[in-house]
Amino acid sequence: MNLLITGGAGYVGSHCTKRAVAAGHKCVVFDNLKSGHKEFVRWGPLIHADIRDTSAIRRALSEYNIDAVMHFAALAYVGESVDQPASYYDVNVNGTRVLLDAMVATNVKQLVFSSSCAIYGQPEIIPISEESTPLPINPYGFTKFACERMISDYSLAYGLHSVCLRYFNAAGADPDCEIGEDHDPETHLIPLVLDTALRRRNSVAVFGDDYATADGTAVRDYVHVADLADAHTAALSYLENGGDSVVMNLGTGCGISVNELILKSQNITGRAIHSVRSPRRTGDPAELIAKPGLAKDLIGWEPRRSNLEVMLADAWAWHIKRFA
Repeated sequence: MNLLITGGAGYVGSHCTKRAVAAGHKCVVFDNLKSGHKEFVRWGPLIHADIRDTSAIRRALSEYNIDAVMHFAALAYVGESVDQPASYYDVNVNGTRVLLDAMVATNVKQLVFSSSCAIYGQPEIIPISEESTPLPINPYGFTKFACERMISDYSLAYGLHSVCLRYFNAAGADPDCEIGEDHDPETHLIPLVLDTALRRRNSVAVFGDDYATADGTAVRDYVHVADLADAHTAALSYLENGGDSVVMNLGTGCGISVNELILKSQNITGRAIHSVRSPRRTGDPAELIAKPGLAKDLIGWEPRRSNLEVMLADAWAWHIKRFA
């Protein structure tokens, strides 16, 4: 198939592009490079444009005879979304509307959407299933939920077929070390921990050590970015084979605490990692763990590299290559 990958120069988008090409698809990356990296576009041409540019997105869909879209283009910082909600609603929601309108206009019927566990907010039941009521607590989560609803409405009205993938904490890096995680600013725990191991920062903050968890620190479900890439390709195959529109979680079903991750990182890197206890961040739940069974049932997906040691080893190899 001919695929358009919006946000394909970013962390998850670039890994999914590489995996899709390995599966035999032809990929075109559509990215404004605001947070993506031009050097991550290695498996197809780059269209340097913004997702809100109606003419650019329609032209890309038509000129490259696109069969399906993988949509990653979005702003994705929770804290920033609280300070700048207008930008998040404009880029994430309006950008997705522009894309959907262009798909309808050019008769592109298949979409795999990058959603997030942020739509669940602070769920009362752990692990979190797709039946959990979405109650996002920040603008970022609200925009992802709004996009999901919009995609559902377009599916009913215009015959679009979609898979919305709500993934939990993306982690790790390409096992071949060709691409990996590099955000500016960096807010994800694993690269911050590895930055501390490389002495690029003095310490890593641990936000809250009094949660009702085994060691008092927050627990999250980490899934290897290569496993996420496998899931996106499997979702595309599901749609190719006539699958109905669906929403599903991508996670392991296993939680890892902040303290556990730091300790394991010290073992993997062989370096001391200094942490500083800080107050809880407003809105941070004690636990976010997926119930991932639906993805196995519908698209045959099971994480293969989402063991903590493997994720950290892959991330560390990339981190050394990129930043040492």
